[in-house]
Formats: sequence, structure tokens, C-alpha cells
Amino acid sequence: MSPDVMPEAQVVLTTTEPGDKTDRTHSRARAARRRKIVVMGARVLLLVAVLGLWEVLSRAKAIDPFNFSMPSKIWDQIWTWVMHGTAQGSLGEQIWYTVYEALLGWVLGVVAGVVFGIALGRITFLADILGPYIKVLNSIPRIVLAPIFVIWFGLGPASKVASAVVLVFFPVFFNAFQGAREVDRNLVSNARILGASDRRVTLQVVIPSATSWIFTSLHVSFGFALIGAIVGEYIGATKGIGLLVAQSQGTFNAAGVYGAMVILAVVALAAEGLLTFAERRIFRWKPSGSDS
Repeated sequence: MSPDVMPEAQVVLTTTEPGDKTDRTHSRARAARRRKIVVMGARVLLLVAVLGLWEVLSRAKAIDPFNFSMPSKIWDQIWTWVMHGTAQGSLGEQIWYTVYEALLGWVLGVVAGVVFGIALGRITFLADILGPYIKVLNSIPRIVLAPIFVIWFGLGPASKVASAVVLVFFPVFFNAFQGAREVDRNLVSNARILGASDRRVTLQVVIPSATSWIFTSLHVSFGFALIGAIVGEYIGATKGIGLLVAQSQGTFNAAGVYGAMVILAVVALAAEGLLTFAERRIFRWKPSGSDS
């Protein structure tokens, strides 16, 4: 009796040609570019529609042009400031004065927030002691501190910088604190097994791991720094965009108030763009999306 003959198993291998993968990559890139163009076009269209509707309703007196102004008057006000300056000097000087205060307060607030956040995230005993006090300070509406800072430091930039610092500190602190607490414990344990000291673990493991958390807070915190500088200037100052807002409000110049807001929005968007660029350069090793 002859033994059964088993059919030979056939294995079918499917291979992906390099050209197919390249074509898919190019297709995804084209789709991403098309989507970006569509999104930008929709944004511009929405902005034009809102401004056009605002202009039409103001000219038709459907909304009060004295209180709400209109885009054309806002543009005229900004152009007047650019060409003829303000009562305190050139428009560029006012912008730089506010940006200087906000930038200095932002840097000081970020440094303090990162240092305290990492320290309390690493040292549980210190966090247990200072935690309740930080929560109490965080519960205080920090905008109301601006008049106190004006009393303490006067009408100069120091009071505006102090207002910016207290607004920036807490979001950066809590993100740095959480980032230090979320570090992979296996990384810390491996570093200690290799003989790393606490200082080296903090500098080479904890801080790099918390960088993503810290950068997330930086995008929001610069806007807070601008708010702190503007509020301080609004309460009392000799220069700055906040002073332009206060003077425009005092003369019932709605176009001036909106014009100052537009200038601040441009400054904030420019700062956001610079932070995004820096973040992409620092985290360029991170994949932008999952490959399929």
C-alpha cells in the first residue's frame, strides 16, 4: 500500500513595488496640499464675509456705527497711526513697548514655571508643602493684581512685566509639573541602574520628556503675557497699545479700540507662528502622522 502523497504547499508572496509606495506618498502629499489650500481659502472667505457684512450693516445703520464702528474706519485709524503716529509717539514705538513688556514677562514666567514645576514634580515632599499655597494663589483672579503692581512699581514697564509674569507662571508650572510626573518610570530606573545621579536624571531624562508638555503651555502663555501687559497699560502707563485702548475709549473712538485689537491680534499671530516654527524644529524627529 503506497503512502499518501500530500500536495505540495504553495506560498504566494506579495511584494510591494517601490514605485507603488512612492505613488501613495505623492498622492497623500497632493491631498494634503489640496486640503491646505481649501482650508486657507475658506478662512479668507469667512473673514471677507464677516467684514463685508459688518461694513454693510454699519453703513445701513442696522447696527450703530458710533458704538460698533466699521472695518473701513478701523483701517483708516490704523493707517493714520502708521503715517502720523499717536499722541505718545510713533505706532512702532507703542507696539515695541508692549511687546517688550510682554516678552520679558513671558520669559521670566516661563523660566519660573519650568523650574518650580520640574522641582515640585520631582520632589514629592516639596510638592506636599507648597501645593496648597500654589492652589490658593492660582484661585486668585490675577487680573486684579495689576492695580496693585501699578501701586508697587509705578507706571513704568516693571508693573506690566509683573502682571505678565503672574499670568504666564501658572499654566507653564502646571504643565511642567504634570510632564515631570508623567515621565516613564522605566527610563528613570534604567538611568539610575547605569549610575546616573539625581541631577543627571533630571537634566537628561525628566526635562527632555517634559518638553512636549512645556511647549504646549508656551502657545497659550504668550497670549497671557500680552494680556498682562495690556491690562497694566490700560490701568496706568505712559506708552503702549493698552494706553491707546484706554485713550480711544476715553474719547469714544470705537475705531481706535478695534484698531488696537487688530494690532494685538497680528502680534499674537506672529508670536504663535514663531513658536510653532521653533517647536517643529525642535521636535522634527517626531513623526507627523502614521504611515499606512
